[in-house]
Amino acid sequence: MKILKFEDIEAWQEARRLVNMVYDLTNKKEFQKDFGLKEQIQRAAVSCMSNIAEGFDSGSDQQFVQYLVYTRRSSSEVQSQLYVALDRKYIAQDEFNAVYEQAKKVAKLSNGFIKYLRTGRQADRRPVDWKTGRPT
Repeated sequence: MKILKFEDIEAWQEARRLVNMVYDLTNKKEFQKDFGLKEQIQRAAVSCMSNIAEGFDSGSDQQFVQYLVYTRRSSSEVQSQLYVALDRKYIAQDEFNAVYEQAKKVAKLSNGFIKYLRTGRQADRRPVDWKTGRPT
C-alpha cells in the first residue's frame, strides 16, 4: 500500500487507538482526581500520534526517523505512567495490560518503520516522496 498521507501509516493508526484507550482510562473517576498524571499520560499518548504526523511532513527520511524515535520514547513514557496508575489503583490489571500492549505495538511499528527508512529504502535505492508516494 502506498503511503500518501500520514493517516495511511499503520503506526499512526495504532497510535490513534492508543490515544483513545488512554483517554478512556483517564476518564475514570479514580484517575480524574490526579490531574498531573492524567494530563501527562494523555500528552505522552497524543505525542505518539503527533510525532508520526509531524515526521511524515518533515521532508527527509533522516528527520522522519528522528520523529519515529520520539514516538517510541513517548510510547515508553505511556507504559511507565501506566505503572503509576496501576500502583495507585486508578486502573485494573486488565486495563493496564491492554493499554501497555497497545503502547508496545506502537513502539514496535515505529521500530519497523525506522528500520525500513534506514535500510529497506537504501537497499532498493529508490527514495519515495512521502506526499505523492512516487519514487523521486
